[in-house]
Amino acid sequence: MSNRTDQGGKVIITCAVTGAIHTPSMTPHLPITPDQITQEAIAAAEAGAAILHLHARNPETGQPDQSIEGFANFLPRIKQSSDAVINITTGGSPYMSVDERAAPAAHYSPEVASLNMGSMNFGLYPMLNRFKEFQFSWEREHLEGSKDLVFRNSFQDIEYVLETCYGNGTRFEFECYDTSHLYNLAHFADRGLVKAPFFVQSVFGLLGGTGAHPEDVMHMKRTADRLLGSDYRWSVLGAGSNQLRVAAQAAALGGNVRVGLEDSIWAGKGELASSNAVQVTKVRQIIEGLGLSVATPDEARSILDLKGGDDVNF
Repeated sequence: MSNRTDQGGKVIITCAVTGAIHTPSMTPHLPITPDQITQEAIAAAEAGAAILHLHARNPETGQPDQSIEGFANFLPRIKQSSDAVINITTGGSPYMSVDERAAPAAHYSPEVASLNMGSMNFGLYPMLNRFKEFQFSWEREHLEGSKDLVFRNSFQDIEYVLETCYGNGTRFEFECYDTSHLYNLAHFADRGLVKAPFFVQSVFGLLGGTGAHPEDVMHMKRTADRLLGSDYRWSVLGAGSNQLRVAAQAAALGGNVRVGLEDSIWAGKGELASSNAVQVTKVRQIIEGLGLSVATPDEARSILDLKGGDDVNF
């Protein structure tokens, strides 16, 4: 069972710097260019994030970019300026094919890559109730299209990512949007295709996945405890306004936390977060207020049994 004694009271903060959900017109603070992504990532690490979860974007339009070249403009710079663990997405965008999504992680061999553990509806369209004006045409299409969008992560897709990346010594942030995704992870564990300790990132509050009620958080943890026992390390992310509340509950239960502008553009009710570091600082205050401490990058490497920052291809 993942609890604070497993980690010596250390809590790993992951910061998801930009993602592929929010669009440039929603907030002026969303990092889009390689310079912005680099600066935001380094500042988040300095604020206490042990892991940086990274996506690339088109620097002109802000559109998600899962090309190998898109990551080349910031990965080496972040590595040179920070000791943080770098986590490259294989989720990319729900509109991308699995081979496109896996290509950067396969090429760069990071310490960690994300891996979505099941297909799901992925509803972003309610954001149209709040955001009406858009700078780029793709933004409205991106949100409206999610009404008829299934984010495909079939068993074949998951196996493809595992086969493509595991040989490089890359471990995974297993993104579980529902308890069924935990069962999928247990299935791959039973087949010997994934290796403990499993870094389970439970996702709450995204339309199409499980909710963000405290009982949803507890149910996810209970299910993971039962299926995975001592073989997993638990982390949570709460979408939007759920971010800090879900993080506080998980930290109190001995879990790890994820924040960042990928998951929420807010710093408080009606207040846009001016940076990723603002969110990292807020969740760090919660963690330390609970009498816990924030894990350093090397402590996170030890907890998750990572290969080390020297053994990557960037």
